[in-house]
Amino acid sequence: MRIHLTSAFVDDQEKALLFYTDVLGFRKKHDVPLGDDRWLTVVSPEEPDGTELLLEPSRHPVVKAYKDGLAADGIPAVSFAVDDVQAEFERLRGLGVRFTQEPLEMGTVTTAVLDDTCGNLIQIVHSK
Repeated sequence: MRIHLTSAFVDDQEKALLFYTDVLGFRKKHDVPLGDDRWLTVVSPEEPDGTELLLEPSRHPVVKAYKDGLAADGIPAVSFAVDDVQAEFERLRGLGVRFTQEPLEMGTVTTAVLDDTCGNLIQIVHSK
């Protein structure tokens, strides 16, 4: 068994697509119209056949409370592995990304947390 798909609820699918591709560097995998929404997934360019992230619309009634609660408590909705948290922090900050937590070393793990502009906090992490 392996993880094939996971999702992040986003306020605006088009805005999310631009952020996740143009800023974070993911690649669009699927973009299928579904009425007013889309089945919209992105993947890592390093693993184009790997786990897909579904940029899922936030329309379901319980999603707002869920997202607001996570954000208020500073809890990331998703975590992405990077090779160098400090370098990625500098690159993304240079692109205007807002961080809620600058790089923080905790033993063998370094993390930072950013705002995806679509209602989520995203953690980047590197384990030594």
